[in-house]
Amino acid sequence: MTKQDYLLRKISLALFTILVVALVNFLLFRILPGDPVRAVIGRNVKISAEVQASLRQQFGLDKPVFPDQFLATMKQWASGNLGVSWSLRKPVSEILLSKLGNTLLLIGLGQVFSILLGILLGLLAGWKHKTGWDVAALTFSLVAWAMPTFWLGIILLAAGSAWLGLPTGGILSPQNVGKPLHTVLPDLAKHLVLPTLTLTILYLGEYMLIMRSSILEVLGEDYILTAKAKGLSQWQVLWRHGLKNAILPIVTMIALNLGFTVSGAIYIETVFSYDGLGKLFQTALTKQDYPLLQGAFLLLAVSVIFANLLADLLYTALDPRIKAN
Repeated sequence: MTKQDYLLRKISLALFTILVVALVNFLLFRILPGDPVRAVIGRNVKISAEVQASLRQQFGLDKPVFPDQFLATMKQWASGNLGVSWSLRKPVSEILLSKLGNTLLLIGLGQVFSILLGILLGLLAGWKHKTGWDVAALTFSLVAWAMPTFWLGIILLAAGSAWLGLPTGGILSPQNVGKPLHTVLPDLAKHLVLPTLTLTILYLGEYMLIMRSSILEVLGEDYILTAKAKGLSQWQVLWRHGLKNAILPIVTMIALNLGFTVSGAIYIETVFSYDGLGKLFQTALTKQDYPLLQGAFLLLAVSVIFANLLADLLYTALDPRIKAN
């Protein structure tokens, strides 16, 4: 099989997965209990049956789920239109874009720090196998990996605000909202410390464990023994031969973690009142805002699918032992 055939197969599989996700996305939020019209208007607000019927017609809920609502939704998505939010009365794409930057900033910082520290500490733990450093790193990794997201966020929120005076929520102080970015960077950095630290600790342990396990396996290979026989130092063996091959599982893990990172960000954004996609998703779920929920879920799913596609392509490029088959 040629590289072109391999690429075509992977892209076709990704497109098929997106179609399946679109179907699940449509059905998932329609099986939620309750009336979306009542959830959007408010459960304690009294409205007549005529008004409710008018709203259901406006939202398209007066038609059968299959095939009318399904076909209308698929046609809308195919044209690049994610619809209009029922609760916010704005285009879904506009709402998502307004929150996407904040979430990408939080996730990006958390992932960069956790990946870099995880690779470095995991590499050292594998190199110092069965020493006190290895035991300490392994213990920390297991504890960090096992901690619930919301619990760690609450602990860091209490400790950071009480001991360091860091902000307890939001992305900017009220007096800095609307000001140019370069003038509010210090305030933005203060608000990002605690949520970024939470996200970093949560995924640092996982990357450390994977890197430690991978480097231990690589250091047992014959080519490592050959490199040592050539007179290379321990650091040269690690950096030139060990790291390149041991880092391959991390590439896949980064792609797989994208979806889990966003889901974890929902808890983090809720705990720290961070104005991003996670908090928006929670609000939309409470309101049973189908268009907004579907748009957020579709954005998340497509991001994960393309991240995994990119990981597959990078994996074959980084590891010369792997052939497209």
